[in-house]
Amino acid sequence: MVGKDGKQLGVMSPKEALKIAEENNLDLVTVAPKAKPPVCRIMDYGKFKYEQNKKEKQAKKKQKTINVKEVKLRPNIEEHDFNTKLNNARKFLKKEDKVKVTIMFRGREITHPENGKELCQKMAKEVEDIAVIEKKPSVEGKNMIMVLAPRQE
Repeated sequence: MVGKDGKQLGVMSPKEALKIAEENNLDLVTVAPKAKPPVCRIMDYGKFKYEQNKKEKQAKKKQKTINVKEVKLRPNIEEHDFNTKLNNARKFLKKEDKVKVTIMFRGREITHPENGKELCQKMAKEVEDIAVIEKKPSVEGKNMIMVLAPRQE
């Protein structure tokens, strides 16, 4: 049992604790229900809930959501188009987003997956200063997919 000023009041029955709380016009709040014996505190319950909500909001602010952006390429892409896609990927990685590189194969292009693998390796090499390969290039259906994650300092 903890008093309203934070001092230890010792182990007591729930009836005694409720009586002390009512005398002070405060509430009896269970702070640590899993402890042996459970820890209770005499305090204003409304203020307790307010403080808890405040702590939760602070924790949410510090959380970072991770977005996955996608860059789609074709195996026979021209150099300028590749550079444009590369610049987009760099922009996403600098914003701390993951980048999913998708090479789309059409028709018989899938018979030469090495072209897609080369393209993936070229992309990874170009952004290796700011990114690491999280998922190596792999063929899924008619697409080859690789995931790049921003490099952690």
